[in-house]
Amino acid sequence: MLYGIIDIGSNTMRLAIYIINGQRMEMLMKKKELVGLAGYVQDGVMTKAGIARAAGVLKEFQAFLATFNITNVVAFTTAALRNATNSREAVAALEQQTGLTIRVISGEEEATYDFIGATHDLVEDDGLILDVGGGSTEIVAYSARQIAEKVSLPLGSLGLRTGCVAGILPTRLESVRMTEQAEAAVAVLTGFAGVEAPEVVGIGGTFKGAQALYNTVYKQPATNHRMDVRRLRSLITDFLCDDGITERMTIQLMTSVPDRMHTIIPGLIIADTLARRFHAKQIIYSDSGVREGFIYAEIMQKK
Repeated sequence: MLYGIIDIGSNTMRLAIYIINGQRMEMLMKKKELVGLAGYVQDGVMTKAGIARAAGVLKEFQAFLATFNITNVVAFTTAALRNATNSREAVAALEQQTGLTIRVISGEEEATYDFIGATHDLVEDDGLILDVGGGSTEIVAYSARQIAEKVSLPLGSLGLRTGCVAGILPTRLESVRMTEQAEAAVAVLTGFAGVEAPEVVGIGGTFKGAQALYNTVYKQPATNHRMDVRRLRSLITDFLCDDGITERMTIQLMTSVPDRMHTIIPGLIIADTLARRFHAKQIIYSDSGVREGFIYAEIMQKK
């Protein structure tokens, strides 16, 4: 049976088509639009322009689904709409304009779905999962394949960039400001006292982009899913704009992260801050995350 899963994220809106038969799932294709909803939040309020932009993309997704008679459609949203002070009104407006039922996933639910999706095919019983989104960051520590601690921080790559960066790429001073904000947010992780992880699992768009840029810069094969944490700081400092961007650097950015050039450095700063906090030496990118976790928990387990 075909399902359309719509993920209304803080940076990107995605439509993924899955075929689900019993306890088997396969993604057939994915469409995405870089909307940057978090950038439409002003003084905590999702603006009418943001609602209109999201509604337009949702209608495009619906037209695509209708073409192929895909009627099993699930839509959910995360930090950008969840954290807006007018969240209920904004979601209601989107539902009215599109006819969709949109589920607002809490930070704790998002962390749980991250865990379910990321660990489904992993063999390790213990570990740490990081999901740096556009408007929030989810952290999950697990032991014996059970969640030991989880948190959703109101810190994301697009939100951090919006508050600190004037251009496409940050300056050294802007990088310092972002690092200070990231460290302040991470400092409140009292529930993770004593948690250390030599290897952490990174999921979501930020880590996907970071892995692509890492592989390009360090001449790794596209199949490489590991990043040496010691190299993250170099990636950050090398792409600051103070000394100008060379042709080589431009090519690296445009070929690896064309849609994320404006958020990749803020995302890397959050990733680097978290990696240092948990004394990680390696980050392993996993392509399974919140959407897959949602499907496992809310669709497959309830059939």
